[in-house]
Amino acid sequence: MSVAIELNNKKTIRAWALFDWANSAYALVISTAIFPPFFEAMTNENVTIFGTTLRNTALFSFAVSISYLFMVFVNPVLAGIADSGGRRKFFLKLFTTLGGIACISMFFFDHSGYVWWGTLGFILATIGFQAGTVFYNAYLPEIVSEDQFDKVSAKGFAYGYIGSVILLIAILALIQFPHIFGMEASSLQARLGFVMVGIWWIGFGYYAMKRLPADVRKPKEKGAIVKGLDELKSVWKKISRSKHVLRFLCSFFFYISGLNTIVYLATIFAKKELNIGQSELIVTVLIIQLLGMVGAFFFAWISKIFNNKVAIGIMITIWMLLCCIGYFVESETMFYVLSATVGLVVGGTQAVSRSAYAKMVENNKEELNSFFSVFDVIRNLAVVAGTFVFGFVDQITSNMRYSILSVALFFALGLVFLLITKMEGAKA
Repeated sequence: MSVAIELNNKKTIRAWALFDWANSAYALVISTAIFPPFFEAMTNENVTIFGTTLRNTALFSFAVSISYLFMVFVNPVLAGIADSGGRRKFFLKLFTTLGGIACISMFFFDHSGYVWWGTLGFILATIGFQAGTVFYNAYLPEIVSEDQFDKVSAKGFAYGYIGSVILLIAILALIQFPHIFGMEASSLQARLGFVMVGIWWIGFGYYAMKRLPADVRKPKEKGAIVKGLDELKSVWKKISRSKHVLRFLCSFFFYISGLNTIVYLATIFAKKELNIGQSELIVTVLIIQLLGMVGAFFFAWISKIFNNKVAIGIMITIWMLLCCIGYFVESETMFYVLSATVGLVVGGTQAVSRSAYAKMVENNKEELNSFFSVFDVIRNLAVVAGTFVFGFVDQITSNMRYSILSVALFFALGLVFLLITKMEGAKA
């Protein structure tokens, strides 16, 4: 149980949002803008790893799957321990450190022979980001009242967009104008960008955590892991008894699978299929980020005017259309149009989903980590499913366009489950 604090305290809210500023550097630079096309450029089209030959794009997709699959098993245990032992901030700091150091280590991925090093660094950074997120999300119902969930959740994403954009612009300047910094154009600039992400993540993350509610340390007890797992079972039973919460999580599984698959693989698709250069991709991602901030607040407003279900339903429909159109895209101009539309819905989808779930579980303050851990387990499984299907289709067809089309099915299923879900008033 965390320290009792004043709800809706502006300083606490700013600290919480600032952590999004810190870790979103990974989400933008490593998972989306720089590393995916860098990985494709630094590896051969066919990569042999552990005796198996894979397309480099399929290998990247499977690396995402492995990261999230690991989290499926580890995160529930950690969250259960955090709830029973008052260790929320401890684990947030631990995984922030892991993720930041992993990003810094990717500096040494300087040629195709080190593909295993780059892949491992990416996997560890992804684990650090995702593991930390469950503890970060669990603070939301503790620091603000329900009427502020949508607004504050959107504020966190907005801080993340602004901070990560600032860092990405600095890295773009390094890549575009290396001579200003006394360097020749090479892979060095992108690799220095990975180091900058690690330092940014750890530095701002630690600063933000100083202002978040402190852990309430409890005496060490035997069987903490067992107790944590028992708590998760208890949480799952509560969720299972609420059919609408369960339906929402089913819907969330499918549409967040599609969203994260696109976020991780859109730039590598653009480079591989459309031959769009790295600098152009970075500019595109910057536009997506800026529009994402607008979209997060816009759909928070839609949720307030109507409700969360309407807002999420609109966004799922847009995502589904984007995948279908993406299958046929040939020109850079059309790719930019689709990317701009992605920007408008990506932040809103995540922010509204997080606040909608928080409303459903807010009456369970003693088990918030575990409730959000279940939420993250669903999300992690979704990403495993989405990226695995994407990579599998890419591997057997040697055509990423079919992979993009397959993602549309995830959004369609998400919409079906959403339509039969009653969200307002549903509680776990």
